[in-house]
Amino acid sequence: MLWTTALFMLAACASPVIRGTGDLGVIVERATGSVQIVDTSKLVAIAAVQGLGDLSHASLVYSRDGRYAYVFGRDGGLSKVDLLRGAIERRVMQAGNSIGGAISQDGKLVAAQNYAPGGVKVFSADTLELVADVPATYGAAGLRSKVVGLADAPGNRFVWSLFDADEIWVGDFSDPHKPHVKKFKDIGRAPYDGLITPNGRFYLAGLFGEDGMALVDLWHPERGARRVLSGYGKGQEKLPVFKMPHLRGWAVAGKYAYLPAIGRHEVLVLDMETWLEAGRIKVSGQPVFVMARPDGRQVWVNFAFPDNGNVDVIDVEKRTLMKQLAPGKAVLHMEFTPRGESVWISARDDNRVVVYDTENFAQRGVLPAESPSGIFFTSRAARIGF
Repeated sequence: MLWTTALFMLAACASPVIRGTGDLGVIVERATGSVQIVDTSKLVAIAAVQGLGDLSHASLVYSRDGRYAYVFGRDGGLSKVDLLRGAIERRVMQAGNSIGGAISQDGKLVAAQNYAPGGVKVFSADTLELVADVPATYGAAGLRSKVVGLADAPGNRFVWSLFDADEIWVGDFSDPHKPHVKKFKDIGRAPYDGLITPNGRFYLAGLFGEDGMALVDLWHPERGARRVLSGYGKGQEKLPVFKMPHLRGWAVAGKYAYLPAIGRHEVLVLDMETWLEAGRIKVSGQPVFVMARPDGRQVWVNFAFPDNGNVDVIDVEKRTLMKQLAPGKAVLHMEFTPRGESVWISARDDNRVVVYDTENFAQRGVLPAESPSGIFFTSRAARIGF
């Protein structure tokens, strides 16, 4: 009986705490290869997970139920982390250099975008078993391109850009063992990242090699790719770029997309009905992340070096700066709570995450973290392109 009781107690200790996952999130600690699991309502860390490899450019996506985080490491590691148990469920080394990924509409497939070897690999979300490998091969010489801008799209599709090949590919993984890939060529020089609109219809790739963006209408792929915002920097001297900006659906507020201008201290406003420039907003540095509050009333911007200790807040209605904050040294990322009442900001070199009230800009809390970078809340699980 004592042996049975001991086994029961051990099983009870191993069982996860019964709780919902809707107010949980993950903070990446890039220097230590670890993540913190946080409660966004109580503003506390509830668990730490070690052994995730090189997280210097780590990102993650969530399972449909928000229980599992799929962490993409820079070293090619893909880890499935159980938020309730605070432990690694599975882990595979799938590439030599990887910078992110996506999860399919039905939640059954996880895709990783890779620099080396260039391409996209698709895995079972349940077991992390490889189900498809799509090399980013281009040109007569059969070279492999770095893959960037990977996003999920309706119909169990993934969309991604080829940095070296100047192409956008759309992969239909309805039958993951026999994917169908449509390729758009000559879309513009050096696409560096991409976003998909919140309704999943349009994919936009930012261009590093020229001023402008490439647009694909996923409802009408037969129309091909078109250029938008072409020549937005014409006649202006381009500044050195110290950090590549990022694009995602969180840059969309209402019918407008707020986009970082490469090598300029500006946020570009793009009308997503006409696909014409609708304005420009001067900011305090070269934008890296441009993120809309969930209600679309504010846009928050962080910057590349040497202005990376600041965050600007834009009043969307007036298209002017309403506040400048100094959360700490080397601000790397921001994440809004699901309804936008607060925002969490990582200050890498101060080893902390600062939480602000988005109405009055008061600090709501500070959490210690080792070289924090990306912050990801489970509300992403229900959104396209997150």
